[in-house]
Amino acid sequence: NAVGNHEFDEGRDELLRMQNGGNHPTDIYSGKGLDADLKDGEFAGASFKYLAANVVDANSGETLFPGVGIKNFLGNKVAFVGMTLEGTPTIVSPSGVAGLNFQDEADTVNALVPQLKAQGIQSIVVLIHEGGFPTVSGGQCVGISGAILDIVNRLDPAVDLVISGHTHQEYNCLVNNSAGKPIRVTSAFQYARRLSDIDMVIDTRTRDVVSIAANNVVVPVPAVSNNTVPLDASVQEVIDHYAAESAVPAARVVGKITATISRSMNTAGESALGDVIADAQLDATNDADTGNAVIALMNPGGIRADLPFSAAGKTDGDVTYGEAFTTQPFGNSLVTMTLTGAQIYAVLEQQWGAAQPFPRMLQVSNGFSYSHNFPLPLDRNLTATEGTQFTTSVRGNSYVVPGSVTINGVPVDAATSYRVTVNSFLADGGDTFTALIGGTDRLGGAVDTDALEAYFTANPTGLAPGAQNRITRN
Repeated sequence: NAVGNHEFDEGRDELLRMQNGGNHPTDIYSGKGLDADLKDGEFAGASFKYLAANVVDANSGETLFPGVGIKNFLGNKVAFVGMTLEGTPTIVSPSGVAGLNFQDEADTVNALVPQLKAQGIQSIVVLIHEGGFPTVSGGQCVGISGAILDIVNRLDPAVDLVISGHTHQEYNCLVNNSAGKPIRVTSAFQYARRLSDIDMVIDTRTRDVVSIAANNVVVPVPAVSNNTVPLDASVQEVIDHYAAESAVPAARVVGKITATISRSMNTAGESALGDVIADAQLDATNDADTGNAVIALMNPGGIRADLPFSAAGKTDGDVTYGEAFTTQPFGNSLVTMTLTGAQIYAVLEQQWGAAQPFPRMLQVSNGFSYSHNFPLPLDRNLTATEGTQFTTSVRGNSYVVPGSVTINGVPVDAATSYRVTVNSFLADGGDTFTALIGGTDRLGGAVDTDALEAYFTANPTGLAPGAQNRITRN
């Protein structure tokens, strides 16, 4: 299994613990897994091996984990090279990557190829926590962009298959390698909702790959009507166990609110909860040592539920950890970057950009404001007719009112640089906000749910719903 950026959220020691075993040093809920997952009453460690070919200890020069795993199929060896993205230090906190160097992905693989060939290995698969963004959903590769293209374009022709991730997208593509030869590149969406079924045929004489076919298979969801796929008893046992174990930490009160804070948008495309979350992210990154941010932007798709004032099992006005986590369940870390005023305008225009399947209104922090004249409703889902209108004639046009974008009342200047915070999903161009990929001087920060909890702690008397007065629709 290739490591990814989130494996470094708590640093090297915690990642080594997850591989080798032992309980977390401060988490009182650690070591409460199923008996099969424990050793001497503590977490036994992962039952699989991590791979990290491009993560190197700065002092020893050795990789943190092995870079290659080799599997033998009836005498035919296949090498699996595992890596995270080179940009991991830009999307996790500095403490998480202290003492480690993250090397170029393609260069790392290409340097390993001669070593693998010297062992008689002709079949090479790359497992990489980096990916791309197709412009058409459903697994097609139409207009795919992102870091994975440059990486594959520079790979040694000896590489036969690339299994990618990180961007939470679904695709099954042919991308040219350094010799101009197309090789298979797959990504299986997110949260096990797809499985990549890959059929690789090896010539037993040459021990090289003859052909590769791949298909992303939809995993049936039990809650969907007419689903006849039975639940797996062993998986259900794990779910039931951790659902019971999580009840106590989920009930922990992390803050207070003065009323229900809703994610529903007004006619301008702004929500009360979006205001609060953006403010929490700005508060977590506006100091000199956390990023010097002056703006925070939050994608609406990352806000999954309201924060209710009243709910069963809690005191009115309390916010539990479970509620906060349900609101932001993705575990994205904060990233603060430098953007010019022109890039900020470009990001805002991508809310209804040519690649968007529907308008996506970024939620903005206090002190940042702008006006737009977008012509379709933003306070509800578009009707079928409106959706057709959006995709055929509305998206891709400019609707931000020139000169209306301000920070604390001062107009944003196209040539001036500003420090802007987003989550790691957006920072990599998620939801087709590709203008953010151009952000420089990146600094990783806290996990988004931790930032929200800290904001509650800083406001012990309770947070009120956001005023929804930062975005104006003309």
